[in-house]
Amino acid sequence: MAYKRLTTPEIMAAVDLGSNSFHMVIARFTNGELVVVDRIKEMVRLAEGLGPDNVLTLDSQERALETLARFGDRVKGMPKGSVLAVGTNTLRKAANTRGFLRKAEEALGHDISVVSGAEEARLIYLGVAQTIGASEQPRLVMDIGGGSTEFIIGRSYEPVIRESKYMGCVSFSKKYFPDGALTKRAFDRAVIAAQQEIRGTDSRFKKVGWEQAVGSSGTIRAVYDILVANGTERAITYRGLKALRTLMIEAGRVEKLDSIKGLPVGRAPVLAGGVAILLAAFKSLGIESMSVSDGALREGLLYDLLGRYSDADIRDETIEILATKNQVDTDHANRVAQVAMQLYEAVADTWELRNNECDRFLAWAAEIHEIGMSISYSRYHKHGSYLVQNSELPGFSREDQKLLWAIIRSHRRSFKAHRFVDLHLPFDRLGPRLTVLLRLAVVLARSRTDDLPLPKIKIKEPHQVRLKFEDDLLDSSPLLLADLNEEASFLAPAFELKFK
Repeated sequence: MAYKRLTTPEIMAAVDLGSNSFHMVIARFTNGELVVVDRIKEMVRLAEGLGPDNVLTLDSQERALETLARFGDRVKGMPKGSVLAVGTNTLRKAANTRGFLRKAEEALGHDISVVSGAEEARLIYLGVAQTIGASEQPRLVMDIGGGSTEFIIGRSYEPVIRESKYMGCVSFSKKYFPDGALTKRAFDRAVIAAQQEIRGTDSRFKKVGWEQAVGSSGTIRAVYDILVANGTERAITYRGLKALRTLMIEAGRVEKLDSIKGLPVGRAPVLAGGVAILLAAFKSLGIESMSVSDGALREGLLYDLLGRYSDADIRDETIEILATKNQVDTDHANRVAQVAMQLYEAVADTWELRNNECDRFLAWAAEIHEIGMSISYSRYHKHGSYLVQNSELPGFSREDQKLLWAIIRSHRRSFKAHRFVDLHLPFDRLGPRLTVLLRLAVVLARSRTDDLPLPKIKIKEPHQVRLKFEDDLLDSSPLLLADLNEEASFLAPAFELKFK
């Protein structure tokens, strides 16, 4: 672990840019625990603005940006790194996500990442587990969002298996109940479609098994509130779901659902899609009863953020597992990481690398830069970047994985600046600089011994790197001199490397 741990902030916030609702939770870190001090939720229905071309409409963007501006006013002044904000399924699918995120980050005043479905599932499970407490008995957690539904089986605070399905209360309501009519035929079509999505997951999950089923987030909470208000058991059951479906069909139309006892305000337009997904899940998985947790993605984000300020950062574990799985020479990887961090400390201020966890990404990249050797030494940087790009990396967002991919792909041989162009700001600018530091560390540690040449490094201009070795070292190290000359030619399209 080559980077320095930061001091845990007193106040932290988590922001969930869901496909149906945006949530923000603010908590105070007191006596080793997180205590929630504020919650804000707004219905945005971002998924409704996703057209057939997967482009977010201007109206949906405007709704989202207005909400984020209000959230931003609440977290104004909170230090960088104390707010963790993520987008989910709709922003995974949208073709214009990158442009929207730039405006969204300006409105919120903090960085926003987009997480994969698997990562969303992990965070949901973490939020539920932290809320209901640890248990060694396996439990099934289900979360219906606006655009996706997550299924997880876990023990204690760790997920065992997790899957994300492309079905949500907004998307299913929009597709199967488009005109607001609530008919038996429409419900049957929606339930069968959901069962098709679940097919394959049902056998995997049944094989593992669980002792308790828990639901989280708005749709499942809304169904629970309705069932309790109408006198059923204090849990969600298949019998209760069928009774609710009958009640909705009798109402006939979405706009008449507000008469249903217990229905939360604003939930009617997306209730049918959520109920259909729940019916399919209960039927396909054989769920008998489901309790409801107040914990969800945003609580998972808070605890994940807290872990980043301690030795419980899931990302460290992820990198370690990836290195072990691919039989990385950890002694050499740590050697490269140490050299890279010494170079980093010398240039961090000049190259504006002090923020955005640049030191962490450099250290992580160094620790796994040779994972591609598990496939073949030839072009191992290409193999390694492929593994990073296509592996599930708990704790890392899609943008994080792209950054690691670009650094590892570019850490040797030809240097292509275009690989960094589409990275999340500011890594389109900082990513190449981190890569240069890793490249130099790899060259300096190429002997794979602890007797390493450590030059002084200076940045003359943003793209001019100068190395100065002591005692005419290069005169007596022809291999190192040859490596540096070769490295200078590789970097030439983007950086000028000189040494003496």
